[in-house]
Amino acid sequence: MISPVLPSYSRAPLSFVKGEGAWLVEADGRRFLDFASGVAVMALGHSHPKLVNTLRSQAENLWHTSNLYTVPQQEELAAKLVEHTFADTMFFCNSGTEAGELAVKMARKYWYEKGQPERTTILAFEGAFHGRSMGMISAAGAEKLTKGFGPLLPGFVHLPFGDHDALREAAARPDVGAIMIEPVQGESGIRPVPDQCLKGLRDLCDEHGLLLILDEIQCGMGRTGKLFAHEWAGITPDIMMIAKGIGGGFPIGALLATEAAAVGMTPGTHGSTYGGNPLGCAVASTVMDVITEEGFLEDVNRRAGLLRQKAEGLVAAHPEVFETVRGTGFMLGLVCRKPNLDVIRAAHDQEMLTVPAGDNVVRLLPALTVTEEEIADGIDRLDRAATALETQDDDPAD
Repeated sequence: MISPVLPSYSRAPLSFVKGEGAWLVEADGRRFLDFASGVAVMALGHSHPKLVNTLRSQAENLWHTSNLYTVPQQEELAAKLVEHTFADTMFFCNSGTEAGELAVKMARKYWYEKGQPERTTILAFEGAFHGRSMGMISAAGAEKLTKGFGPLLPGFVHLPFGDHDALREAAARPDVGAIMIEPVQGESGIRPVPDQCLKGLRDLCDEHGLLLILDEIQCGMGRTGKLFAHEWAGITPDIMMIAKGIGGGFPIGALLATEAAAVGMTPGTHGSTYGGNPLGCAVASTVMDVITEEGFLEDVNRRAGLLRQKAEGLVAAHPEVFETVRGTGFMLGLVCRKPNLDVIRAAHDQEMLTVPAGDNVVRLLPALTVTEEEIADGIDRLDRAATALETQDDDPAD
């Protein structure tokens, strides 16, 4: 039977019916250890009791009213984000892509209000991924995202990742108004921006009066061991996109900004039918409560160190399968010598879930609540998967 669902994904032949913490249960009853987390979405694992209770309680009272009225759950969530971030103000939406679209609008409106409407160009970087809308594939620019979808939207300049000279030259252009970057590139293979480079970006923006836009959709909400990845560098952005982990599995995104950067966003300049609905905001508020509990992120860092140590050991044990480990916190990439999809399929045979990425990388994105025992179990399963691949190579029948 041909599925009526648009075939825009190459899907694994797995159908999950239940989730419990770091585990997913397949329709046939098999239990898979989940180091994919819905692509860094399930920050607190599957069916976290506090999130389930919040969702059930809110669903019994009110789902949706629209942004024509004050939404108390929005106000509560916004207050928590203001307390724990650089932001003065924010807009709630449904996804990271939507947050990215608003980031572009906000940056351009900022310069319009300052009497410099020509400063519409945003600098972005090779390997970036900001979403799948026309605006966000135009911002990223990679052929694999844009091929066949032209004409692309103008106003973006794409720079080589790590080319400081090209960056400084482009930042001095009179039409440039902002720089957009992920502190850790996820889709292109877990490529962290070094702390000193993030500091340099902040200094460069200040030098030229540019807005710094950070995309923390994948690397935010505790995944690197801080609430947001840029905190490791001791800087703050002007605008920041978040989504994925903030909802713990419920679709919600947000754009955070300073009051100065958001000066142009007055009534009527932006909107969303479902954005900031009571259900999503109530769940996200509980996610914030859990992640900002005293000691939670310290424990994440401790267990993430264990994952890194064991991942390094895995690479050393299987040099024909893996090349190196890169990344930070619970956002690690195994750079593979074998095709990464072969590694992922071999892991499926061991009832283990991971995520592919560019540069022949397998991403390890476990829930922030994963236990030490589950970390050891996950590495053991990857060890068996790698051994199976090596055995295939040694089989004379192949």
